[in-house]
Amino acid sequence: MAELSNAAKPDGKALVDIYRRMLRVERNDDAIRATLRRGRLQMPYYSARGQEVIPAAISHLLNRDDQICTIYRGIQDMVAKDMPLKPLWAEIAGRVDGTCKGKGGPMHLTYPDMGIMVTTGIVGSSMPIANGLAWAAQLDGSKKVVVAYFGDGAANIGAFHEALNMAAAWKLPVLFVCANNGFAEHTRFEDGTAVDFISKRAAGYGMPGYTVDGNDADDMYAHASAAIDRARSGEGPTLLECKTFRFLGHVLGDDDFYMDKAVKAAAMEADPLPALRARLIAEGHATEEELAALQASLEAEIAEAQEFGLNSPPPSLDELRRDVFAEEMPA
Repeated sequence: MAELSNAAKPDGKALVDIYRRMLRVERNDDAIRATLRRGRLQMPYYSARGQEVIPAAISHLLNRDDQICTIYRGIQDMVAKDMPLKPLWAEIAGRVDGTCKGKGGPMHLTYPDMGIMVTTGIVGSSMPIANGLAWAAQLDGSKKVVVAYFGDGAANIGAFHEALNMAAAWKLPVLFVCANNGFAEHTRFEDGTAVDFISKRAAGYGMPGYTVDGNDADDMYAHASAAIDRARSGEGPTLLECKTFRFLGHVLGDDDFYMDKAVKAAAMEADPLPALRARLIAEGHATEEELAALQASLEAEIAEAQEFGLNSPPPSLDELRRDVFAEEMPA
């Protein structure tokens, strides 16, 4: 693993924005899970509760035009990048006003206007797709940075190795972000991965690799800032292994029998969201009243989006064949 020197540090304004993005993710996640329990949504859902720092710190550092490719546990990545919530909720509800007209659902969201390019249900496929987008950015000289989000399990498939090799060989402006929450579906990290740190693999492809505390805003900010600057300046990709812990099972309804109960309890006790909130107040970056107002504003935004999404009409039968082919083909 490479060592990071001259680490950038977030100021108070940056920390407040990172907290805002984290809270937006957490409040939206809570609303989705509550709506599912009430039977008003019917879909598989992969909560990323507990992992909010990772996309929040990265998104704070991205421009609107910078692009992300994410996975089926990627709603957090989109919400952290300020994706509008109304079309998001319409999409997860399978309604025509959704980002993909209700035809993609929660595992296939996209919103190119905000640089949210692809959400894929195929494990690891965010990485080669991100390479393609990064190559396009390199060819047109746009200085865009592309982020590929994935989990620790995806680091053991061929697409990971192929994508890192190509990105390094072509010096593509990609940031590979592995959210290592300790489990690939139901398999513990140590039971399925021979190497102790995924970041060590970066050396084999000639790029920097760092293992980062994915629950610490300062550590995430420092490493993401360096990686984004490196990519934007044409120096090529970076691999960040962000150590974290998801508070819920692999999929909603999973009884998480494979998790060590004491480890889970300790992780939840150290929840980074209230910890950062307390820090903002203690260091004078925000007041209790300001943060309460922020939460109320986000909850109102989510409630409005939820109502919009659930009241949007379903797609018509005409939508079955639309957007499938570049040119409409007769039946």
